[in-house]
Amino acid sequence: MGIGEVFQELILDVLKQGYMMKKGHKRKNWTERWFVLRPNSLSYYVCEDLVEKKGDIILDPTCCVESLPDKEGKKCMFIIKCTDKSFEISASDKKKKQEWLQAIQTCLQLLRLGLPSPHREARLRRRELRQRQQTEEDDLAERMKHLQAANENKQRQLEGMRKKMEEAAATAAEEEHTRKQTQLDLQDRYRLELKRERMVRQQMEEQVAQKSSELEQYLLRVRELEDMYRRLEEALEDEKQAKQDEEAMHKLQASLLGEEAAKRAELERFHRQQQRALSQTEAEKQELVAEQRLKERELQAAMLQLEKLERERLGALEQYQEVLMKLERAANKTKTWKDKVAKHEGLVRLIQPGHKGPQRITNWGPASFTDVELELRKKSWQERKNQGAPAQ
Repeated sequence: MGIGEVFQELILDVLKQGYMMKKGHKRKNWTERWFVLRPNSLSYYVCEDLVEKKGDIILDPTCCVESLPDKEGKKCMFIIKCTDKSFEISASDKKKKQEWLQAIQTCLQLLRLGLPSPHREARLRRRELRQRQQTEEDDLAERMKHLQAANENKQRQLEGMRKKMEEAAATAAEEEHTRKQTQLDLQDRYRLELKRERMVRQQMEEQVAQKSSELEQYLLRVRELEDMYRRLEEALEDEKQAKQDEEAMHKLQASLLGEEAAKRAELERFHRQQQRALSQTEAEKQELVAEQRLKERELQAAMLQLEKLERERLGALEQYQEVLMKLERAANKTKTWKDKVAKHEGLVRLIQPGHKGPQRITNWGPASFTDVELELRKKSWQERKNQGAPAQ
């Protein structure tokens, strides 16, 4: 994976690539595309295999890229404005958006300045350096060939001259002084030529040493590039591991959110049950209040009957007995309702003579409970609350 990305960046001039959402020009719908950024264009494909190409955004010095606010349910948006069209694009997150904005702005700035891509410029420099070194090596080899040929020619000339000198010594003794003088002159000239050849050879050796040092520097640069490539691969591996850790964290967060949603649903179910219990208790309270009012009316009628019996003592004994029987039945009914309320944890108490101390106000009205019952209810409510907290 790392070698492919380096190959695309250095050889194919791919500056950046990845998935983003693009808004259509006709139907105005959002579609996911695989974008590939090059120095002078932004191409988008159906997927990352680069088989089906959907279009190109030609980048020129008149283009510009701007960030957009979130709208239509899309976030991390930006727009590329060209001379004839504008393209709205949405990245997956803020980091990706910033990376794409910076890469596109860098391409536009290089186009405005008329500068080539950094990868292309480095490749051209390396190519020119190789061509220059190859030319210098060819020149050096050609010069060595010429020197070798000249040396061979001079050796052949020396051999011919020596043969001529031997023939001349054998044929003409009179010309010996002339030949010797000529030989001395030739030797001096050849000595000078040999000195010049040594100087030329020394210069060539110095040039060869200089080329060797340049070659060593070039090899050192190649090793540095290889080391940089190895570090780049390690960085890519670290990034891949970080992505895997991030995906694991996302999965853990999703599971925690699921558990939280389940607990919330359970709490809502408990809340609905409490609401139903409260509504049922309120209905029972209203029924007890209505019956209490009915009993009060019956007691008032009984009081009227008692007053009438006092005025008519002699004829009111039977009526008095009936009133007593009614009072007993009413007391029995009251006791029955009191038992029912105590059994089902009702919230209404029958009206009884109370003390003249300050009354407690609760959610169910004044004097609905005594102090002892209120303390018992507080304890039971606190126990239920403590039991519910560990369960959650």
